[in-house]
Amino acid sequence: MAPKKDAKKPEPAKKAEPAPAPAPAPEPAAPPKPAGVDLSGVKVEFTPDQLEDYKEAFGLFDRVGDNKVAYNQIADICRALGQNPTNKEVNQILGNPSPEEMANKRVEFEQFLPMLQYLVNKPNKGTFEDYVEGLRVFDKEGNGTVMGAELRIVLSTLGEKMSEAEVDAVMAGQEDENGCVNYEAFVKHILSV
Repeated sequence: MAPKKDAKKPEPAKKAEPAPAPAPAPEPAAPPKPAGVDLSGVKVEFTPDQLEDYKEAFGLFDRVGDNKVAYNQIADICRALGQNPTNKEVNQILGNPSPEEMANKRVEFEQFLPMLQYLVNKPNKGTFEDYVEGLRVFDKEGNGTVMGAELRIVLSTLGEKMSEAEVDAVMAGQEDENGCVNYEAFVKHILSV
């Protein structure tokens, strides 16, 4: 008779361990914030008379009385002082702030001056001829006029879109009895405002 082999007790079945959870997918990186304009190298070169005028205009926008204005007023102040920055340019000058920062952050006059100087020095300013040439594209008859309705559509849909109220303000008194606008006179009017 063959010797009996030791009967081994069956080992209890191992409980299956849950598979390790997959690593969470990395959160998509927020698009990089566009770089703002470095104003530290901008040299303020205004005359004392200009500074006095600018300070007075700046003060008109100070609604709180702390000699500061909100970020969202910078574009209006610059335009009141004869500059014509786009909203995108103003956002870049301010360091691309969030909408909340635009409403809540404030700027002192001394901080504002380099911003204004940057805009004054910016070389890409349209000239009278540039604007007339741009509007000439819409002059189908070649008589120096464009349809007022067409100009309204262009102002409200292309480039930096204007609101209906802004378009109405710009177009006030510009259309003749046929609904046409003399675009050279229109450009002169806009550049003089």
